[in-house]
Amino acid sequence: MNKVQMDRIHTGKGFIAALDQSGGSTPKALLQYGIKEDSYSNEEEMFNLVHDMRKRIITSPAFTSEYILGAILFENTMDRTINEQFTADYLWEKKGIVPFLKVDKGLAAIENGVQLMKPIPDLDNLLKRAVEKNIFGTKMRSVIKDANYEGIKKVVEQQFELGKQIIEAGLVPIIEPEVDIHSLNKEESEKILKHEIFNQLSSLRQSEKVMLKLSIPTKENFFSDLASNPHIARVVALSGGYTQIEANEKLSRNQGLIASFSRALSQGLTAQQTDEEFNATLSSSIKAIYAASIT
Repeated sequence: MNKVQMDRIHTGKGFIAALDQSGGSTPKALLQYGIKEDSYSNEEEMFNLVHDMRKRIITSPAFTSEYILGAILFENTMDRTINEQFTADYLWEKKGIVPFLKVDKGLAAIENGVQLMKPIPDLDNLLKRAVEKNIFGTKMRSVIKDANYEGIKKVVEQQFELGKQIIEAGLVPIIEPEVDIHSLNKEESEKILKHEIFNQLSSLRQSEKVMLKLSIPTKENFFSDLASNPHIARVVALSGGYTQIEANEKLSRNQGLIASFSRALSQGLTAQQTDEEFNATLSSSIKAIYAASIT
């Protein structure tokens, strides 16, 4: 583990940029960016286009460590280069931004009101490659749709089981049990979730640390006690489908919670914009998200 990077994540001011759309979500991300599906004919062309989009964001003068602590990448992005450097090295060496990697392979079908992660074949090899590419930490997402105790318990157990494997590989896991913002019993789900997270934190060894990526809670400051737990390096919030304005407003009312936004970060960016327009739009978004994160 890179201690300088850990100190930055643990105590730095700013937010985590989520640039980790994968195979299933990439067409939608490209469409929002102004690139229609008939613009590419196969997966390789699609990933070339999304890498161009991510490269444009990362190399923008607006994308700076003054506001951004870390960036979450998709595996395909980790394996590609920006200005002749692997993406993680470019982020840290040129931008001072800590690189993370999305490691999950998507969601299983709904059962007991939740979606567990699909199996992650050859995770050990992926983690080894991540260490070789100078990745600091990982991220993996589950989804909670209903306040079902057994389902939520299984989500948290799966997250921490894999989290311990990631820690053993020398990386810091971002554990992401997302509560669907449209859930009719979101607040009750959050209560169960927090209880189960505390149970799992108590099973960690003294030196082991994780990060949490959670939906912005229904009750303000509900996750403050998690943020102060000695096993927690940082608690970050996902936008979860809220608009950027909604997400920033809700986030600003929660002390100790910083953003890790994807759609809300890239909102308003298009391939058709000039560099001046693109950088101005990105700068405005970054500054607004930063302001909400340090309130």
